[in-house]
Amino acid sequence: MGKVRLALRGGWMVGLLIACVPLHYLWKLAGTASPWPRRFLRGIGRAAGMRVVVSGEPLAGGVLFVANHMSWLDIMILAGATDCAFVAKDDLGHGLLHWLADQNATVYVRRSHVKGAKDQAIALAGALAGDKPVTVFPEATTGPGTHLLAFRSTLLEAANYAAKDVAIRPVAVDYGAARAEVGWWHEAGMANVLRILGRRGTLPVTIRLLGPLDRTGDRKLLAAAAREAIGEALGFKSDTGSPIGLSE
Repeated sequence: MGKVRLALRGGWMVGLLIACVPLHYLWKLAGTASPWPRRFLRGIGRAAGMRVVVSGEPLAGGVLFVANHMSWLDIMILAGATDCAFVAKDDLGHGLLHWLADQNATVYVRRSHVKGAKDQAIALAGALAGDKPVTVFPEATTGPGTHLLAFRSTLLEAANYAAKDVAIRPVAVDYGAARAEVGWWHEAGMANVLRILGRRGTLPVTIRLLGPLDRTGDRKLLAAAAREAIGEALGFKSDTGSPIGLSE
């Protein structure tokens, strides 16, 4: 049955791509904002079995979301629910993935370029001048789901370079009891994709939009505050050191 579910979900995703791409280009040719990247990503998440609920009021104006990261599913779930763009490393990988990311206004940065931290923040600030919220994953990789990794603060400086006032808002992506199952941690990428798409049933996911952070602190204080808020929303216990892990 796992192979049958995998085939059905894979076919659903291919069908979404075939249906959404022409419509997306029709909107672009008309010179209007296309809703199809968001609809496509939301559909991919649903095809994968995710059933998303959003908790928290949206904010008007420029918003920089700071989210925990445990799965490739986070992209579909967050974009589908909030219409956000993302920050990604410039060597994203397969050409199709890069093209799909382009359609959703992804901001590319060279994370290996340590001395270019300011350039990364300025590039992100340019994206924040638009209408779409932008999400950063300060853990810089996917975690195991049982605890938060350390948060990097570099990109949070973007809010200070933005041309308009930007709220920095933590977001907790919560897979509930399935966190450890969903977490992409020490597992080959294709193996994880096949395992998730072949799993039985649907999976409820809650996106918790948390309150904006106080911008008076420096970026390291902002990163620490975001990590603490997300950990608390996920029910993790906060120790003096890293990681923030599950409460016993």
